[in-house]
Amino acid sequence: MAVIDIAKTKANVPTRGFFDIELNPTLDIFAEIERLKRKKNAVVLAHYYQEPDIQDVADYIGDSLGLAQAAQNTNADVIVFAGVHFMAETAKILNPTKTVLLPDLHAGCSLSDSAPPALFARWKADKYPNHTVVTYINCSAGMKANSDIICTSSNAKAIIDSLPANEPIIFAPDKNLGAWLNKQTGRNMVLWNGACMVHEIFSLEKITKLKQRHPDALLISHPECEDPVLQVSDFVGSTTQLLNYAIKSPAQSFIVATESGILHQMQKDAPHKTFIPAPPNNTCACNECPHMKLNTLEKLYLCLEYGTPEITMTEELRLAALKPMQRMMDISKAAGLLK
Repeated sequence: MAVIDIAKTKANVPTRGFFDIELNPTLDIFAEIERLKRKKNAVVLAHYYQEPDIQDVADYIGDSLGLAQAAQNTNADVIVFAGVHFMAETAKILNPTKTVLLPDLHAGCSLSDSAPPALFARWKADKYPNHTVVTYINCSAGMKANSDIICTSSNAKAIIDSLPANEPIIFAPDKNLGAWLNKQTGRNMVLWNGACMVHEIFSLEKITKLKQRHPDALLISHPECEDPVLQVSDFVGSTTQLLNYAIKSPAQSFIVATESGILHQMQKDAPHKTFIPAPPNNTCACNECPHMKLNTLEKLYLCLEYGTPEITMTEELRLAALKPMQRMMDISKAAGLLK
């Protein structure tokens, strides 16, 4: 397994500065985005955590597994990935001949940043040289290249269950998802000490008080949340699984413990139901990912217009990261998780 450092990314921004461009206030940005998509044969892929306007102009909205599949299957020449950096990297890994754009190059990820590839590689080599590395897709291309199999929260249990019961495993980078998987699978995987800043900040005390005010509301949570929140949850699942559960459940109100961007789709798909964002352990709206929210409709338009910032990487890195991604896709298809 190759040990390769994180991908290099280029951004050929206009001379005067990409975000210094003043848009004509009369410009119909929605119409312009549709025009540019047709002109450039471009597709917009958006994560559920993006702002509502971006979700509404996207050609495909999904979680990490669905977005990876959509990126792999698209016939577009240009992929605009409205998400964070590791997601756009994933699209490039799967589509080496396509142009992959990210509206804001600074849209990073606290979870991805918690696992520097070189540090992880040294740690594994020193302490767990014979362990299989299963890595959550929320990581850099360099981290994927140091992995044996990638997983998402949608297919993680199926990935783990596909491995022999006695096979030693390192799970990275999310310790909360890893701990939840250990409980679900009966494993004792070694966990890298990483976490998502949004999912770690939910307050069990405030959720308990909120439940008292809404006794009929079900608490539905993403497995990146800390264990005390998961223990009192009525349902735990990936972003898509939370959405589907909320739509199909006979319950009429839900407290949602994940990034609040998903509430837009929940409300669209089940307008007669009530969705309440789980409260964070502070006074700000920090159940919103500040990295996801760096992307805006205006930046998406400029990204399409100028063809930048573009995600690039070396072919050596791409191929090393592709191998564990392909194993994920193969196992997911065998488990019936992909069409």
